[in-house]
Amino acid sequence: MNPAVRQAQPADLDVLAGLFDAYRQFYAQPSDVDGARRFLEQRMTNRESVVFLAEANGEPAGFVQLYPLFSSVGMRRVWILNDLFVASTARRSGVGAALMAAAHDMARADGAASVLLETHADNRNAQSLYEKLGYRRNDETWFYCLPLT
Repeated sequence: MNPAVRQAQPADLDVLAGLFDAYRQFYAQPSDVDGARRFLEQRMTNRESVVFLAEANGEPAGFVQLYPLFSSVGMRRVWILNDLFVASTARRSGVGAALMAAAHDMARADGAASVLLETHADNRNAQSLYEKLGYRRNDETWFYCLPLT
């Protein structure tokens, strides 16, 4: 399978909403396709994220969504690779790696210092892909979260 990857456009929102809903369900969230569409539309309209869509054999196969941040210390942009999803029918076919490559190319072209991501400690498949692509787990700093809800 040779996936085609391109930056998503507003015309892709219906397709993306289905993939995004499946992604959220993977993380035990209830299905909400309309909410997924609204969320993605807001991110695109407000230019708050960059989304790449993968298609394989003419079918939607996955997406990756990145959010911009800045490194004060490095005085450069950093991209958070927040969401990566590959449809179950397209897994282990190179779609994930192709989406990651598109994200990396965009970040490099933007002059970013790095691409950051996080994954669950038990998500071995994702960890394997990330490490194969050169990501290194950061054991020097700690990630903290303050739940507000």
